[in-house]
Formats: sequence, structure tokens, C-alpha cells
Amino acid sequence: MTSSPRTRLSRLLAAALLPVLLCVGAASAQQATSAQPVDSIAAVVNEDVILRSELDRAVANIRAQYAGQANTLPPPEVLERQVLERLILQRLEIERATEGGITATDADIDGAINNIAQQNGMTQDQLRERIAKDGMSLADFRANLRNEIISQKLQQSFAQSRVNVSEAEVDAALANAGSTLTKQFHLAHILVTTPDNATPDQVQAASTKIEGIKAQIEHGDLTFAAAAVRYSNSPNALEGGDLGWRNASEIPPAFASAIAQMQPGQIIGPVRGPSGFQLLQLVDTRDQAPASDQKVTQYSARQILVRIDANTNDAAAKTKIDALAARLAGGTDFAKLAREASDDQATRMRGGDLGWFSADQQSTALGLQVAALADGQTSAPFKTDEGWVIVQRQGTREISAANDAMRSQIRETIGRRKMDEQWERFQREMRNEAYVDIRDAQGRSTRTALPTTAPERHQVTPVQDQTDDHSLF
Repeated sequence: MTSSPRTRLSRLLAAALLPVLLCVGAASAQQATSAQPVDSIAAVVNEDVILRSELDRAVANIRAQYAGQANTLPPPEVLERQVLERLILQRLEIERATEGGITATDADIDGAINNIAQQNGMTQDQLRERIAKDGMSLADFRANLRNEIISQKLQQSFAQSRVNVSEAEVDAALANAGSTLTKQFHLAHILVTTPDNATPDQVQAASTKIEGIKAQIEHGDLTFAAAAVRYSNSPNALEGGDLGWRNASEIPPAFASAIAQMQPGQIIGPVRGPSGFQLLQLVDTRDQAPASDQKVTQYSARQILVRIDANTNDAAAKTKIDALAARLAGGTDFAKLAREASDDQATRMRGGDLGWFSADQQSTALGLQVAALADGQTSAPFKTDEGWVIVQRQGTREISAANDAMRSQIRETIGRRKMDEQWERFQREMRNEAYVDIRDAQGRSTRTALPTTAPERHQVTPVQDQTDDHSLF
């Protein structure tokens, strides 16, 4: 298992200061309206709007980030479209999260602000001064941070319901990784997308474009990062296509062995994947410190979760979990009941099986409960961040801390890779299903024909993992 959702969210938000400041344009339309009574619409997104003032502020912040490096930015109209697409995706994510009952409380925001200040070596007063210096009000900063938290919670909910890593996958990754287990790779990519059901001419145009981009990099006309900013269609284009540090197990198997043989600065591609054509650069490598050889205790357990959400409040969830506990006490098989009633989509079909894990790899509440049980014993209902839970401990084992740490790392990185792949597909489906009307500088629609109603929304269904589709990231 991976670290708990709350822990992961804290880690994400601790480094969120710069992205939030750069995404000032993502503040709500209502706030922008109050600051600027006369404004035009940059885009209609389902039943919401993005105002021209929001887009202008977001673009201005990107330009400020690249002060002195303006030649690395794409042409103004391309930059504006890239930033607008980011704002559109965020609107859609917030809308989808709201529909699912996902919110960010004032306490969430206060905690995130405290984490951001600590991570950046500031007091909260110094952080407020920094925010003001960047031309933002504290209210706007909190609004942007609220959206950031909601988006992260949506991703976590998505991952918990759709991403699962089996022990067999971890075993295979350990067997294939070899000497790369102690190495990490800093990667960057450039993506030239092709439409769904692309025609041969569209595929050829994208192929020609990516080859031209690679030629500019090889001839020294642009660095890889500058080319990503200028040409890439990936959401991380404005970060120079940076993918950060990846473990070998986090890299698709079709490319892991090739990357392990590359030198920093070398490039793979173009490679065609589901999204289009990609170039991948190895930016740098580093060694990881070896783990301790102490022993750790691992547990095998099953769980039944009754989730607290917009449709089920705390009292209703408690009533339901008590009824399930009574059925277990009456002799109902735990795995059978989990398949029938658990709200944890990631483990439900496996009879609630959580696999092997150490106590600190789960939420604090679940870890403490499992550690206190005997093998074969079932807990009373208890509350976690997700809802009410019953857990049954199946077994216990002692393993090397080094092996445990390595398996945990591999499990988490495989899960992150799967998450990245499925999240990108989810974003594309969400964008394709949405009614989006992009307006010109005068606020006029750029659509050739406007429907009288927004298109019917469809439930996005999980996409099966594809490990042989030659997709880089």
C-alpha cells in the first residue's frame, strides 16, 4: 500500500506556493467580477465562464516567471491558448469534484498555508507579504489554494477507486529492475497531440511537427526545455516539460531499459503513443541511499469501507457499518460481504484484500487497529478520514526493512505511473465531453454553431491499464 491520502496531500501542498502564485488567474469568476465591473468572457465552460481578466492575469504571471527569458515562450496567441486550456481543465475538475461532494474546508486551507510557509522557510506573516508583493490579495490566494486542494482531492479519489498495484506487479518490477533499483532518473518530455480517431493527414502533420522540433533541438536552436515551452501540447509544457525524478519502476517497461543506458541530455523519440508523438529527454541521474537492514512487521488484512460523502452523512454511514458488523458477528464471510457492500472500489472485487503492508503505510487509524488485532480477528467499526471501516487481520510476517522499503517504493511508483496514465485519459474524456465555447478578444464566439443546450454529460468509466501501448507518460 502507499502512504495515506492525507499525507500525500500535505506533501503536495507543502510545495504548492509557486504554482498557486502562477495560477492567480484561476480565482473564481465572481471574485474577478467584483474587482472589475466591466469584463468580457474568454470562454464558456459548461455552465461556468472564464473571464478575460482571469486569463490576462494568468498569462501575465507566466510572463513574469519568464522575465528575461521571453524568447523561450511561445508566440502570444499560443501562450494564451495554453494558459486558457489550463484554466478550462481546472474549471472542469472543480465541477466534477463538486458533483462528487469533494470540498476544501477553511481548516484544509489554513493547514495548507502553514505547510507552504514552513516548506519555503517563511513565517505566515512573511508569506502574506510575499503574496501581497506578487499583487494578490489574501482572499484571492485562499481561493486559488482552495481550488488546488479540491483538484488534488479529486485526483486522490480517482486514484483510490481506479488504480491498484498487485503483488505480482511489484515482484515483476523487482525482477526486471536489476541494478537500476538504486538509481533515479530526471526526465522531461515534449508531446504533440493527435485528435481521437485522427486521419492519416493529421497523424502525418503531427509526425512532421515533432520531427521539426527534434531537429531544432539537435541543431542547437532551442534547448529541450525551451522547445517544450514553445511547442509541447502537454499540461506541463510551461514547466519545460519537466517530469521530475522517476524511479525505474515508474518508467513504462518498454522504455526503462533504454533510459538506463542513456547519458544525461540524450533524447528518445519521436515515439507514437495514444495521445500523439513524444520526445523524452534524460535530464540527469542520481543514486538513492540504501535502506536499513532492520526487520519490520507486515500485516495482511481485509477491509470493508462505508464512505462518508455528499450522499451519505456520518450518522447514515455509522448505521450501515453497524449493520454490516452485526452480519459478520452472525457468521457472514468477510470477503463475501466486502464484495457485496464495501465502498472501496480498489479492493471490493478482491473481497476487501489490502495485501501486505506495514502499519505506517496505511492511515493512522487503520494502522493502529490492524496492529492491535490478532491474526484472524475482526475489529469493531472505527472511523477514518474516508468513512467508517471494519478490518480483519489475516496474517503477520517479519521481513527485511530494506526489502519492505524497496517494495513500498516500487508499489508507490507503479501506482503513480498508472495514475498519470489514467488521469491524462480522464482529463481528455472530461474535456471532450464538456461544452466549451472559446471567445475572441472581443468576446465573440469562435464556434461555428452554438447548440441551444450543453451536450449530455456522460459518466467517465475506468480505463483498463495498457502496459503495451508504447505510451511514455
